[in-house]
Amino acid sequence: MIQNSAEPATPVRNFSVQLSPTPRGARLARLLAAEQLRSWGLPTDPARHIVAELAANAALHGRVPGRDFLLLLYVVDDTLRIEVTDTRGDRFPHPQHVTPEAESGRGLLLVEAFADRWGFSEGPAPRKTVWAEVTVQPPMPRNPCCGGTGDPRKETRG
Repeated sequence: MIQNSAEPATPVRNFSVQLSPTPRGARLARLLAAEQLRSWGLPTDPARHIVAELAANAALHGRVPGRDFLLLLYVVDDTLRIEVTDTRGDRFPHPQHVTPEAESGRGLLLVEAFADRWGFSEGPAPRKTVWAEVTVQPPMPRNPCCGGTGDPRKETRG
């Protein structure tokens, strides 16, 4: 059988949803992302923390009344890409240096710590997209004959 070289060897999984730029919309983004990752058989952490921070930033700093933000998740091979697009293309993200007693301002520092890579892109006007990528490993398949994980290093005998 001849395989078309333009077709990816593994399927691309994706999910997108538009949400209101409010604390409730940001919370819903985190919950929906976690549920989508579970349905794909992928671990929810650290992705749900990244989604929470990027969505909170879209609701707080990227908010324009009457305009939603977009959450997009997609997986290619072992990379999960998280994108949050808002309509404040004039305000770009940058990690802040905060004092230990500060009560906010650490969101992008957390994204930087959890993500393998992150950044942002402009446009089309008036939008910007903040993105982060993490390497994901699907859980080990369960061994149907004994309920184990299929990983002999984790099997115990009693």
